[in-house]
Amino acid sequence: MSNKRRQFLGIAAGAIAVPATSSLVLAQGNPSRGWEAPIPAQTSVPERRSAKSELTGLSALLTPEECVVVLIDHQPFQFANLHSHEPTMIVNNVIGLAKFSKAFKVPVILTTVLEARGGRIIKGLQDVFPDQKPVDRTYINAWQDKRIVDLVKATGRRKLVLAALWTEMCLAMPTIQALGEGYDVYIVTDASGGVSVEAHDMAVRRMVQAGAVPITWIALSGEWQRDWARESTLADAAKILTEHGGGSGVAFAWEMQLLGGSKP
Repeated sequence: MSNKRRQFLGIAAGAIAVPATSSLVLAQGNPSRGWEAPIPAQTSVPERRSAKSELTGLSALLTPEECVVVLIDHQPFQFANLHSHEPTMIVNNVIGLAKFSKAFKVPVILTTVLEARGGRIIKGLQDVFPDQKPVDRTYINAWQDKRIVDLVKATGRRKLVLAALWTEMCLAMPTIQALGEGYDVYIVTDASGGVSVEAHDMAVRRMVQAGAVPITWIALSGEWQRDWARESTLADAAKILTEHGGGSGVAFAWEMQLLGGSKP
């Protein structure tokens, strides 16, 4: 360590060199007065971090052109032990997410695990993509299935939007692995669910610690639409919100009634 980075405190006739960042407490002595109370060594002031990062600013908001969606294991077996959410809410939300993805031309990959025993994906989800056969796998971790990874790579997109049953396994495992491979991962928490509230919550916390970004399906749809003047997707967005947006959908239908019964 150079002299510039050391602080010298004199004791009697000698001196002891102490690094500026040390928390060591030294006694200051005076031969004529005896030893005095210890005084703390000076500590350095931590450098203030900039608030700006890749998670802030307009560019941090998602666009449909940079996303790829993977919907994992929305099957009967997983729904049978879903206790973190009311199952009908997950059904509603994942179908709404799928419809928005299709409307905004975002690539969607469907996958199941042990379909012969766990069952096919729910009908409402398959109906959005009637011609797409889900990738059926044996791995609990979908990201260990090379077919799924290759489908994602083929899109050329690095922002993964994932939803799965269960959160603590089929969402957490691919999320953590994909983050380690340099992907930006966004987890749709209200289109995913676990075997208990705690299981879902702990899994989300773990994924956030690893670097994932939690988001809800309606929040995602707002980032994709971005501007109500974006007419190319406005009609689809309004229709999907009417069907799956809960109170917002009811209010929108009422507004259309007040405007004369026009359909969105």
